[in-house]
Amino acid sequence: MRPRKIPLRKCVACQEMKPKKELIRVVRTPEDQVLIDLTGKKSGRGAYLCGQVRCFQLAKKSKAFERALKLQVDPAIYDQLEQDFIAVEDQFLASKERADDETE
Repeated sequence: MRPRKIPLRKCVACQEMKPKKELIRVVRTPEDQVLIDLTGKKSGRGAYLCGQVRCFQLAKKSKAFERALKLQVDPAIYDQLEQDFIAVEDQFLASKERADDETE
C-alpha cells in the first residue's frame, strides 16, 4: 500500500511550506467576510498562516492577506483577526500536539 500524500500549503508571511494541518486558515467568505477557519472546510478563498503571532504580524505589515485573499482588508478587520488569532492560538497548538501524539 502506498503511503498517504500529505497536502502542503505555504504560509503567506514566512513563505515556508508546511503540512496543511500545521497551518491556520484565514478565509474570505463569499459574503466578503474575513475570518479564521480552524476546520479548513469553510467555503471561500483561503490563505494559510503559521500558528505564531510573529507570522501574523509580518502578514499584517506586508499586507499578505490582501494579496492572498484578493480583497482590500480594513485595519479594523486586521485588529479583529489579531484578537481572534491570539484567542485560537492556544487551541490550535493544543490540537496540533494531540495530532502529533496520535501519529506516534
